[in-house]
Amino acid sequence: MIRYAIVDDEPIAHGIIEKFAQEINTLEKVGNCYDAFQAIDLLQRKKLDLLFLDINMPKLSGFEMLKTLKNPPKIIVTTAYKEFALEGYELQVVDYLLKPFSFSRFLKAINIVLDFEVNSPKSIKGLEKHIIVKVDNKKHFILLKDIKYIEAKGNYSSVVTKVEKLLTLRKISDFRVVLPEQFVRVHHSFIVNINAIAAIEGNRIFLGNDVIPIGRTYKRNINL
Repeated sequence: MIRYAIVDDEPIAHGIIEKFAQEINTLEKVGNCYDAFQAIDLLQRKKLDLLFLDINMPKLSGFEMLKTLKNPPKIIVTTAYKEFALEGYELQVVDYLLKPFSFSRFLKAINIVLDFEVNSPKSIKGLEKHIIVKVDNKKHFILLKDIKYIEAKGNYSSVVTKVEKLLTLRKISDFRVVLPEQFVRVHHSFIVNINAIAAIEGNRIFLGNDVIPIGRTYKRNINL
C-alpha cells in the first residue's frame, strides 16, 4: 500500500486527484494540505510514501518546501506551469503532471512509482528487501544486497548485480529517488552500493572486477 497526501492550495485539484486515486487499490490517502507548512507538519507526524505536490503556493512554493526536506517521500509534481519541469527533474521528482491531466496520464505516473517501489518481505515470504525493475514487459525482483552499481546509459540504466546486468528504460535519477542510503551517487553516470565496495584508490572505486570513477563533485558522497 502506498500512503499519499495532496499538497495544493486549490480544493478542486484535491478533488480530481482523490477521484483518480480511488480507482487504484494500492493508494491510501493520509491527508490533504493546502500550503507547504501544513505539508511539513504532516510529514513530521505521519509516514508517507508519496506526495502530489503543487509548485505555485502562497508563502512557500512546493519546490522551496521540497528543498527543506532531508528524506522526502516520492514526489509527483502537479502544476499548470510547464516551465518549472527542468527544476523538478533536477530535484529528482518521480514524474511531472501538467494540469489539467487525464486519468491515463495520472495512472502512468503511479505506475512509475509502483515499478520502483522498494518492498519489504510482506508480499513474498522469505524475500529480503528488493526493488522491482522492468525490462521490456518482464518485472525482475532484485535483492538490494545483490546490486553492485547502477550505470546511466542515456534514457536507460544498467542495473549490475552479482550475477547479471539488466538494461531498463529508467533514468539513473529515478533510482536515486527510491534507493536507501547504502546507495550513493559517485559520478553523474554511476550509483554504487557502499556494501559492495572492495577498495577505493584515488578517484576510483573497485567492486570486484569492476572499476567505477568518482566524479569531482561527488567526492563528498563517498566520504567513508
